[in-house]
This record gives sequence, C-alpha cells and structure tokens, in this order.
Amino acid sequence: MFEGLFQPMHLLVIFGIALLVFGPKKLPELGKGVGEGIRGFKAAMRPDEEKPAITTTTAARDQIATKG
Repeated sequence: MFEGLFQPMHLLVIFGIALLVFGPKKLPELGKGVGEGIRGFKAAMRPDEEKPAITTTTAARDQIATKG
C-alpha cells in the first residue's frame, strides 16, 4: 500500500504543497517545532536512569539561586 510513497518526485510535490500552504517564512518554524517534538519524544522514551542527573543539576541551580 505504501510501497512507492517516498519516491523523490512525491516528496517534491509534498514539499511544494507545504510551501504553498504555510509560506516560506513559516516553514522553517514548522520544521523546528517538529524537530523539537521528536527530540522530546525520544527523551521521554529513554530509561529513567538518565533523568536523575538532570534533576541534580536543577537542584544545584535552585540552591545557588536561593543563596544568592
């Protein structure tokens, strides 16, 4: 069903339609938003073992902010 969907000509047509719909100024912002969403999803899928390092640095910043 989706065998020939990602051929170069099809991708160019999809890009052209997106350019017409969103405009040249809005398209980079849209791509940035999609990229950040994908990065956020990947970060959420990581095991919880890596997350305490982030909370430790945040806690350290909070302690410095309250002392200063």
